[in-house]
Parts: sequence; structure tokens; C-alpha cells
Amino acid sequence: MTLFPWQSILLTPLLLLANMPITSVANSEESITLDTIAVIGNYDNGIGTSDTASEGIVTRKLIENRPALRTGELLEFVPNLIVSQHSGNGKANQYYLRGFNLDHGTDFATFVDGVPVNMRTHAHGQGYTDLNFLIPELVQEIKYKKGPYFAELGDFASAGAAQMQLVNQLPKGLASVTFGSYDYQRYLLANSSEIADGNLLYGLEINRNNGPWQNEENLKKLSGVFRYSGGTALDGFNITAMAYHNQWDATDQIPLRALQSNALNRFGTIDATDGGESSRYSISAARYQHNSAGVFEANVYALRSKLDLYSNFTYFLNNPVDGDQFNQNEHRTTLGFNVAKTWFNDMFGLPMQNKIGLQTRYDDLSPVALFNTVATQRTSLIRSDKVRELSHGLFAENSTQWHEKFRSVLGMRYDEYDFDVDSSITDNSGHAKDHITSPKLSLIFGPWVGTEFFINYGQGFHSNDARGTTQKVLPNGDPAASVTLLAASRGSEIGIRTEIIPNLQSSLAFWQLHLDSELLYIGDAGETEPTRASKRKGIEWSNHYIANDWLLFDFDLALSQARYRSNDGSGRYIPGSLGRVIAFGASFNNLNQWSGALQLRHFGPRPLVENNSVRSNSTTVAYARVGYQFTASTKLTLDVFNLFNRKQSDIDYFYTSRLNGEAAEGVDDIHFHPVEPITARLTLSHQF
Repeated sequence: MTLFPWQSILLTPLLLLANMPITSVANSEESITLDTIAVIGNYDNGIGTSDTASEGIVTRKLIENRPALRTGELLEFVPNLIVSQHSGNGKANQYYLRGFNLDHGTDFATFVDGVPVNMRTHAHGQGYTDLNFLIPELVQEIKYKKGPYFAELGDFASAGAAQMQLVNQLPKGLASVTFGSYDYQRYLLANSSEIADGNLLYGLEINRNNGPWQNEENLKKLSGVFRYSGGTALDGFNITAMAYHNQWDATDQIPLRALQSNALNRFGTIDATDGGESSRYSISAARYQHNSAGVFEANVYALRSKLDLYSNFTYFLNNPVDGDQFNQNEHRTTLGFNVAKTWFNDMFGLPMQNKIGLQTRYDDLSPVALFNTVATQRTSLIRSDKVRELSHGLFAENSTQWHEKFRSVLGMRYDEYDFDVDSSITDNSGHAKDHITSPKLSLIFGPWVGTEFFINYGQGFHSNDARGTTQKVLPNGDPAASVTLLAASRGSEIGIRTEIIPNLQSSLAFWQLHLDSELLYIGDAGETEPTRASKRKGIEWSNHYIANDWLLFDFDLALSQARYRSNDGSGRYIPGSLGRVIAFGASFNNLNQWSGALQLRHFGPRPLVENNSVRSNSTTVAYARVGYQFTASTKLTLDVFNLFNRKQSDIDYFYTSRLNGEAAEGVDDIHFHPVEPITARLTLSHQF
């Protein structure tokens, strides 16, 4: 197999970036034919700006006003998406959306400034999405889209996607310090200044946390961002460098029987040596140009990441003497670029937009490995693989305004993947190649009386772990079947968005999604693996209400059903699939010198086994914030998490494990990670 060298991957977009002039178009907005955005306080989701009822944009204003326990909860700004955790806060979160337990990111694509966050062929789980490197105060907006209806979105985007944009500059410098329960500390310094006709932005975050766990978390996190940008909002560029390092001790999920017998309390641990270390270093560049003729967008990126993760989910089941701890390790280099061009024109008197784009990504894992360990010391190698994975995605999209009240968006996407695996298990080395074509169609009707209607259809896919596509035997020598390289999905949606009631924006979507192969998290192995084909359907209702210039309400409701399409005798329920989400939020600002927020999120019970004989309980948690503005520049904010101190689970699994003294075959049991108890954090921030 021939793989592009990194020079070839970077060459095309860099030439485009270098050869495009930057012109000042700051005063030519009247010539732009882009859709007019209706800004509604904290959202840019006005009528006429979306192709589906279930997409939208969250602005920086709302991100600033809502409390978040973890960085990954940035994704909870996506309506009806739930973020939780089953281990230490240094690893990727768990995500739930549209009937999925998305594990650490499978089937939900996430991007930061066009750079993909999902890690394919990852040591811990396919599509691994770790957002801990982000500094939330530097996020400008979050664009979210649900369903496989968008030509620009490829791998992992069947359930949806979130595209985050960072700020180019800050109106003022920001310094803040936070102290909270369980030795929580956070220090932030960020500012921007004009340099050489451009703007230099920097941000630095230091975070420490022990958490409520009996085995202190000892989290030590450092994040940094440097960005240089120039031009205007319509014609400009940016170059961004990011650095992140984190280490922590973990309290993984524990068996329910240990709590019920008083062997452990809710925040106890069985293997106190679990934990990890993670790092991510990246550099990226973007170029964009909007004018009356069209839009040009390009970005190029390179990143280096490492992960060492030590976990023990089955305790003493496989090794009654030393325990079952294992180490998942990877060293990854990722290179890629995206380039797209949009033309605005008329054909036969019909306003039209045509867009084409190319996306290329190369991952080099040297290696991705799995070891048996005792107290973080490696005792034996299970397998080690060098993986090279190259993909190309080409897409085209046409948007036509057929009538004042009707437009269509027709898209087509072609993806090609090339895998090369060099395994320590000789029989598992090999080469795999596959391609997939994904058509998309959206029909948008209206608006009538501030109301639009949407019909959407699309095909998408997710890639599977490259190691599974070439495997012939398991590490123990048993034969193993290889898996499909690319698994297709097909989705459809009917929706409505209305602003017929003043200051209230509501959207309602009925959707369904079929997957050719479900990616399921295996709790006792700490990884995902492909399973049977599945089908999902559901309804989502989202509401944003601006009561007045200082008060905002949100209410979201989602109901869904997830089933395997065939019954292999074990049942058709998909373990971990989420059937109900309810979220409520309220924010107030500029009430004299006071501001605040209240959030409540509820996610319902989930089947934990295929026949639905074991189910989790539901979880309901509230967050609250109150802030006082001492001066125009200085503010004190109090955040309280798990306001009512609910003793519930962040996540539940059902599998076999063994504690010391139990029978050799182990015990089938629910294993859970608790919601953190009531937690307070006090932040003093100053703008300069």
C-alpha cells in the first residue's frame, strides 16, 4: 500500500493559503448573498438559516452564562445530548444522544476549528472524543447538526456533529481564579493584542482537583492556546497552536453488590492504582474568503497525542492473585486538510449555491498497544500494532431556491479508506481498503407565519477499528472473524421550526436511523466492538424563550427507541441505549448587578442487557449559578453542582466481575459510577 508522505498531505492547502490575497471587504456586506442570520440572544437559529429542524448555533454568550462541572459538558449545549463519566476526569467523557450510548464519541463527530477530535482506531474506544484540551472561555460558538443529512460530514456523524469555533480576539483580557470543594483549583489567564496588522490571542489554564473519591484523583491539567489571526470576519486567516497535558488517578465504576454489602461506599475504589496520563499538541491554519461570488474555506492541521490508561473493570476475575488491571497505550500523529469552495449564482432565474470540498486525513499510530499490568507495572504484552490509516472524502452539494417558499439541498459524498496494520500477532497483520458513497437530500418549505417545515434523508457511516479489519486470531490464539471496514447508516427526519409566538423559538423533529453495524461498549474489556445491525426512532422537542432582555428559558424533551434489527437469541434491546431526556435551563443577566442560571437534566432508565431483564435507574441532576458584578471589570460567581445532592449514577453497566473471596466464575452485576455529590466552586474573575 502506498501512503501519502506528510509533505504531500500538507502541500495542496498550503499552496492555496499562500496564493490567495487577503482583501478588505469589511464594508461590502450589502453585496453578500449569504442567508441573513436572525440573532435571538444566545442562539443564531433564526428562520431561514437551517436545513433541518434539529440544527442550530449556540453563541459565546450562553456558554459564558451556564455552569459546567467538566469541560466535556460543552457538548450539553447540543439539545438533548447528555455528558457523563465512568472514570477519572482526565479521560474522554461518555455521551448520550438519539437513543445512543455513544461511549466516548462513536457516531457523533466533533470538530474544533475544522480539526476532527474523534480518534479512530483508538486504544480505548473507536471515535474517542476527549475535549479536556479546550478552554471554554475561548469557544466562540458551537454549531450542532443531527442526523446523516450533511454532505460535509463523514465519519462518526450518523447521530450528529458539533463544530466548535474558537475566538480570534477577546474584547478585554481575562484573569480568573476558582476554588471549590474537594481541593478544586483553576487558574485562567487569557488576552489578545494587535500585532503587525493582525491579532495575537493567548490563553493558559491550570487545573487541580482531587474529587470526592476516597482514592484522591490528583488531577493535574495544563492547557494553552496561541492564535494569530488577520483580515476581517469575511476575509481572513488564523494560525493556532494548542498544548495540553493531564495526569490523574481514577476511580472506575464499582459493583453494586460491594455498595449493598457495605464493602465500599459510593465513592470507593477497588484498584487504587487505576489512572492515566494524556497529552495533545497541535498546530493548524485556516483561510477563508466570503464575497458576492462565493466562499472559499481551507484548513490544514497536524497534531501529536499520547495516552496511557490503566483500568481494572473485572477486578480478580481473570487473575485471582494480581488482579485484572490492563494498560491501553497509544502514540498518534494525525495530519490532514480540508478545502471547500462555494459559488453563488442563478440558473434559469433560480438562486443557487453549489459547493464542493475535499477532506484528507492520515493517522499514524506507532504503536497502539494493550498490556497486562499490576499496579501500573507492565507484566505481559497482549498485543501491539503499528497502524497507518489514510482517508479521503470528496463531497458536492447543491442548494436551490425553487420558490419563495421552497428550497432544496442535494448532496453526495464519497469516502475512501486505506488501512495498514503491522501487528505483534503475525496473523493479524494486513491491509484493508474500502469506500462508500452517501447521498443526502433536504427539502425546506416556508416560512409561513414564522414557521418552516423540513424533510431530510441521508446516508452516512462510521469506520471500524483498523485492527479488527485485518484480524484472524484473538490474542489467546482462538480464531476471530474480521469486521467490516466501513459500516453504513441511513436516516430520515421530518421537522418543524416556528417563531409564531413572539420571543419563543420551538422545533419539533421526528427521526429514524438504521445502522448496518452497531458499535457497542464492552464494559469488561474497556473497548468497543462491532455488533448487529440496529434501528432507532424518536422525537425531539426543543424550545428557547426570551422572556425579556435579561431572562432566558430553555426546555428540551427527547424520546427514543433503539433495537437490534435481528434477534440472535439474546434479545433485541441495545445495552446502554437512552430512551428519555428532559432538560430545563434558565439564565438571567444584568439584573442590577446580579446574574445567575439554573439547569436541570434528566436521563431515563436504560436496558443493560439485550433482553431488557436488567435496567438502570434514571438520573436527575440540577446545577445552579449566582454571580455578582462588583465593578464593570470584576465579578464573583458561585456554582453549585448536584444542587439537591442526589445519590444517583452517571453511568451503569452489567457484566461479570470477581471480588476477593468470590467464586472463580465471578458474579454478574450492575457496575456504576456515581454522580458527584453536591459540589461548590467560587470564581473571581477580572477583565483588564
